[in-house]
Amino acid sequence: MLVCAFLVVPVVLSVLAGLSQNFFVGVKSGLTLRWVAQVWSLYSGTIFLSLALALECLAATLVLGVPIAYVLARRPGRMARLFEELLVLPVAVPGLATALALILLYGEWRGFRASSLFILVGHVVFTLPFMVRSVLAVMAAMDLVTLEEAAASLGAGFFKRFFGVIVPNARYGILAGALMVVTLSVGEFNITWMLHTPLTKTIPVGLADAYASLRLEIGSAYTIVFFVMIVPLLVVMQWLSRERAPVLAGRK
Repeated sequence: MLVCAFLVVPVVLSVLAGLSQNFFVGVKSGLTLRWVAQVWSLYSGTIFLSLALALECLAATLVLGVPIAYVLARRPGRMARLFEELLVLPVAVPGLATALALILLYGEWRGFRASSLFILVGHVVFTLPFMVRSVLAVMAAMDLVTLEEAAASLGAGFFKRFFGVIVPNARYGILAGALMVVTLSVGEFNITWMLHTPLTKTIPVGLADAYASLRLEIGSAYTIVFFVMIVPLLVVMQWLSRERAPVLAGRK
């Protein structure tokens, strides 16, 4: 209970601050949605941009991460382990260092540097290891050789085996990876802070600006908007990743 209180109480106080007429007086000053409306009018663009980036990042990590996990699971060995360790390096390196490396690499491409695609590249670099690790954990527990040989004996080609047999059997790892990728992309701050421009602010960057330059109530209302967006998404994806449990329980 103490741990739960330690985690939940600051969130509750932030929500109350965003709904209070005056934070320094507290709830006794009255409740209002004025700050939430002001946040929407000022920062709605950051909300839609963050959602778009999260979905684009998810699509990119699915296209790249699932085949990479398949190759690593299908051909285990020293080189596979080395590649996996190299893939995880962006997670170990501070986000500011990763962003600086991207700026040095792509900084001369003015149009690309000023677009949201530049931020997308940073998010993909950061989140791809989480997708690969989640899918690889499931695929490594599967007997891929037997599954593919059985499908091949029925006349299935490689792509039919991959999309019709391997991917469906790894769907719970894919869903777990998708959950991590979306939440990390929406909430990522360090890389985004270095890569963004005034026209490509995301939710965390806008939240930092709101707390730094506006009233505390507006920054707290921004936190409410962030929760309203991310919590339902987390609940839905968690439900999708756990839907197998009732089926297994019923079979038992």
